[in-house]
Amino acid sequence: MRRLFASLVAMLALVAATAAPVGAITGRNYTADFDHPFVGLAVFYTIEDGQEVFSHRCSGSLLTDEVFLTAGHCTDGADTARIYFQQDAGAHYDRATQVDPVSGYPETCAAGTLGVTCATSDELYNMGFDDFAGFPNTQDAGLIILDQPITLSEYGVLPEVGTLDTLKTSRGVKDVTFTVSGYGVTYVDASGRHTLSYRSRLQGTSKLVNVNSGLNAGFNLQTSGNGGGRSGTCSGDSGGPVFYPADTNVIVGVTSFGLNAWCRGTDFAFRIDTQAVQDWILETIPEDEIDELRWA
Repeated sequence: MRRLFASLVAMLALVAATAAPVGAITGRNYTADFDHPFVGLAVFYTIEDGQEVFSHRCSGSLLTDEVFLTAGHCTDGADTARIYFQQDAGAHYDRATQVDPVSGYPETCAAGTLGVTCATSDELYNMGFDDFAGFPNTQDAGLIILDQPITLSEYGVLPEVGTLDTLKTSRGVKDVTFTVSGYGVTYVDASGRHTLSYRSRLQGTSKLVNVNSGLNAGFNLQTSGNGGGRSGTCSGDSGGPVFYPADTNVIVGVTSFGLNAWCRGTDFAFRIDTQAVQDWILETIPEDEIDELRWA
């Protein structure tokens, strides 16, 4: 019990860090993600004296041309959002001007991109996220309804309820590989003081650890990156999709928090394959978008 408590304290400390808008798929085993054009870089703002003030950034996925799925801790406390769907949405970020001159990240949608590869929103929801209260049921799911529809050839797909429950048993005969995607921090050194972020959409693979431990209890998916380079998730990947099977667009979870320091080790995603989450999605999105949802 003492060991579990110590681990939980360490985890919650890291939760606070990973939920902060610092930064993609970490390690050496990542690749540029051109396979999931519906995965976007979400920038969040608060309104102060009538002006948008940058707050933090996350990742997420379009389920329809107007419905964007992310983490609840991403939408929590924010007033507005701007979402970029370019693979290199912030790759040209200029530290001097603090703006990407190509995409306009994080301040504007560049000329000609609004409603094409960039969208805005002041309609943000979370499922009931409250600073990870109620852990492990953190209700860490969020939705953004876009002001401008983004027309793409493909979108994220919702899973069947209970998809991940099948992994509790007979794991030796089932594929336990997942694909993760996001725009977060790409590299963190051992000191934790030096980070590298391309602000580009990257993808990597993770392996199943558990779906029903004390840290999961049916609400979270626990995975870890592969190999010495670890292509796990890091700050800024929050809200990004976890795909299963790995070669599909089926989103079984959204990146939520990490357990080990420096974004190396075990990752947790809030499950989307539960009845409660799917009911909440259907209750929250506009009625005319329900028929546009895609299901596995």
